[in-house]
This record gives sequence, structure tokens and C-alpha cells, in this order.
Amino acid sequence: MRLKVRLGIGAALLGLATLATAALLVVGMARIGDRLDAALAAERRVERYSALSTQVSTFLIVATESIQTQLSPAQRADRLELLTEDILRTFDRLQSDLATAVEEARRLGLDAQSQRATQSIGIARMQALFVAARDGFLSETQDRERLQGFIDIFATGIDPLLNEAVVTEMRFREAILRGIADLRQRLVLAAGVIAALTVALFGLFYLGLVRPQFRRLDLLRDAARRIGQADFAVSLPVDRRDEIGHLFAETNRMADALATREASVADDWARLNDVVAERTEALRAANDRLSRIDGDRRRFFADISHELRTPLTVIRMEAELGRAGAPEPERSFAVIEARAERLNRRIDDLLRVARSETGQLSLDSTEFDLAEVARAATEDLRAEVESAGMVLTVEAEGSAPVTGDRNWTRQVISSLVRNAVRHARGGGQVAVRVTDTGGGDGHTVHVVDNGPGIPPEAADTLFDRFVQGRSDTRAEGFGIGLALARWVVEAQGGAIRLVSPVPPTEALGEAPGTNVAVFLPARAA
Repeated sequence: MRLKVRLGIGAALLGLATLATAALLVVGMARIGDRLDAALAAERRVERYSALSTQVSTFLIVATESIQTQLSPAQRADRLELLTEDILRTFDRLQSDLATAVEEARRLGLDAQSQRATQSIGIARMQALFVAARDGFLSETQDRERLQGFIDIFATGIDPLLNEAVVTEMRFREAILRGIADLRQRLVLAAGVIAALTVALFGLFYLGLVRPQFRRLDLLRDAARRIGQADFAVSLPVDRRDEIGHLFAETNRMADALATREASVADDWARLNDVVAERTEALRAANDRLSRIDGDRRRFFADISHELRTPLTVIRMEAELGRAGAPEPERSFAVIEARAERLNRRIDDLLRVARSETGQLSLDSTEFDLAEVARAATEDLRAEVESAGMVLTVEAEGSAPVTGDRNWTRQVISSLVRNAVRHARGGGQVAVRVTDTGGGDGHTVHVVDNGPGIPPEAADTLFDRFVQGRSDTRAEGFGIGLALARWVVEAQGGAIRLVSPVPPTEALGEAPGTNVAVFLPARAA
């Protein structure tokens, strides 16, 4: 028989013993409760009989006094009215109590029910005697002997009936209490028998089933400890085909498999060490190459900046001299100066990108006009946008004071416009809008196009954190990607988000379009 079946049978037997004990307790307590309720009811009736006796005695005293003082019938009725009502009310309560007792006596047997019914007859007789005495005493007669006769008949008749009722109730209560004692003895005996059977079942269950399984589990625990210590020479006895026997067999197979696996792992580990050594050497060589490439790239940016800055300085000087000379060449020299200034800003941008790609992003936090920077950035790109066959509109009226890095912000706006030119050229329109967020906490610049938009699955990855040294594909000159743009904006305490398609109220046409919004705070965080 399987172990779980035997355990189930043992648990079921113990459960039945527990249920039997509980049932015995419930039934016994219910019967004791019924008898206690009956005893308390008898006690209450005895108290009512006692109250009735006191009321009857008071009635006899008042009636006798009324006879001696020769009160009129009306005076006698007034003196006995309240007392008469109390006595009748007590009779009614006794009758009600006995009616309830007759119902309850059904659970105690036919004899008890008959006794209760007999008591009801006695109460009816006492009540009849009292009513006859009351009616005779309250009659119109003034004959003292006749009135006294009514009282004497009532006193003589009610006394034995009242005593008999009290004695009957006392006997009934004592019989109930004796029944409770007998029931308690029977319950104690039954509980003792059930307890003895439960102990015997528990002993049989433990000694015959549980303890042997504990010994087998101890063997299994020792085997598990040896396996945990890498000692796989385990051989558990598989002498029973129950659950623990199957577990012994599986443990033996696991120990054999682990022993085989240990030998295989030792061989694989030796080979892995050789592979790791080879890959480590290759990684070290690749790292050295990357370091040299990165150094060459940074030197390239530094060298080209130095190479460009010197001739640009000469161009600016020449332009200033030309503007200060004859009127004719002034306009040409002014153009030269403006171009030189733009090239100078490009050099600064190159240096900033070079520093950012080495992880050394440096931002100058100052207060500037975002609208002015947006207009300057778009003015630099207007020729490029028009050459692409697109229309560039700027909505940046008034001032928009924000706090951040002026040059980096201009570069972010320029890059967003270039992205729109590259990816939304078919729409033919680009708009740059500067708006107030309300509340005076900052301003937002929107770069909106009417291109084909961006698929939702692609929009989720456009702002992923960039790899240092990597930028988006550039159309002309250099720019910064969306990932680096987010880094720049968030480093200034701002935020950047992308919406595609553009809501109809903000769209430039029927195409889905894209809106890239850059928010900058009014004050530094």
C-alpha cells in the first residue's frame, strides 16, 4: 500500500476520533444546557410562588382589617384594587411559565410533562378560590361573619395548594439536578473511552507508520548532505515501492548523474580557462585599438579647430578693415564678417561635441531669450531649408526668458530643424513655434513638420541613451542626434518629447507630421 494512502487512513481515523469527541461535547453540553434551563425555570416559578404567598398574606390582612373597621363595599374595593390586580397578574405569569414548561418538558420525558400539566390544574384551582373570595368580599353585604367566612374559606383552601405547588417545583428542580449529575458521569465515561481509543490510535499510527518513515527520511537527509559536499558515492536502500522508496531510487540516480557530470564539468572547465585566456587577450588588444582611435579622433577635432580658427580670425580682421574703408566694399566685407562669425560658432560646436563624446559635457547656465535663439537658429538654416524646396516659418514673437546653455540650445534647435528637412522634405513645410507653458515656469520651442510621421514602434526608441561618440546621419556639416539632444535638454533641467501624428489643431497640413517639443525652465533647478 502506498505511503500516502496509509497516512490518509491514519489521519482519517484520528479525525473521526476528534469528530466523535466534538459531537459528544456538543450533545452533552446541549442536554446539560436544557436541564439547566429547566432548573432555572423551576427556580423562577418557586420565586413566583413565594411572591404569590406574600401577596395572598397581604390580601388576607387587608381584608380582615377592612372587616373589622366595617368599611363599605366601595371602600373595600378601593383598598384591594391594586393588590387584586397584582395577584391576578402573578397567576397569569405562573400559567404562562407552566405553559412554557410543558413545551420544554417534552425533551425531558412524558412524566415531566404530566407533572407540569398537573401543576397547571393546581394553579387554576388557586386562582378560582381567589376570585370567589374576592367577589364575595367585594359584594354589597355588610355581614361581618359572612365576609369573614369568604376570607376563611380562601385562606384554608389556598394554603395547601400553594405548599403543594412549591414542593412539586422543588422536587422537580432536584430531579433535574440529579439528571445533570448522571449525564455528566456518562459524558465523563464516554470521553474517557474516546480518549483511550484516540491514544491507542495515535500510538499505533506513530509507532507503526510515522516513526519508521522518520528513520528513512534521516537516511535521505544524510544522503543529501553528502551530495551537497560533492560526495556522490551514495547508495540508499530501495526495499519498498512507496513514495519514499521512489525518492531513494531517484536520489541514487541523481548521485550517479552528478558524479558523471562532475567529471564532464572538470574537462569543460579546463577548456573554458583556455578560451577565456584567449578571449581576454583579444579583448585587451581591441581595447588598445579603440583607445588609439579615440585619441586620434579627439586630436583630429582639436587640430581642425586650431587650423580653422587662425584663418577665420584673419577674415574677421580683414572684414572690419574693409567696412571701415571705402563705401563700395562695405557690404561685401559685412557678409564676410557674418560668415566668419558663423564659422566661428561651428568651431565652438565642434569642440562641444568632442567634449560631450568623451563624457565631459560642459554647460554654461545663463539666462537668455529662447525666442531670440530660435530665430537665430532658423535664420542660419533658412538658405539650407529653401534649397531643399521647403518653407520655414517662425512663430517667436516677444521674449521668452529661460535658463540654460545658449549655444547648446541653439544647436539642439538647429539639429531638430535639419532632421525635419531630411525626413519630411516631401511635406514642404517646417514651423518653429515658441510658446509659454503658463505659470511662469518656462517656455517651450516646437519644431513641427508635415511629413509622413513616425511609427509608434520607432518613436519608443528614438530617445534611447546614446553611445558616446555616435551621432545621427548628417546632411551637411554636423549636428546632434535626438539621444544627445535629450541629454543636453535634461542636463539643463528641461524636457524633450515627440508627438506623432500631430493633432489637427497644430498640424501644418493633411499629413501626419511630427512635433518635437523642447521645454526649458525659467530658472535653474
